Amino acid sequence: MQEILDMSVAERILMIEKIWDSIDPNSIPMLSTHEQELDNRLNRYAKGETTFVSWEDIKNELNSAK
Repeated sequence: MQEILDMSVAERILMIEKIWDSIDPNSIPMLSTHEQELDNRLNRYAKGETTFVSWEDIKNELNSAK
């Protein structure tokens, strides 16, 4: 542990990135509450009760609010 603490901040950040990138996203189980929320959102979309907003529209709205 001390060896890690002796590293520079930049070196530690690179190490964290390497560790994070080594984790397979499929190996992390989804919480049942998250799965339920995703199902609810998909159902609302399928029923036409909600829509999507493009990233471009969001950026434009944020930039125009400045």
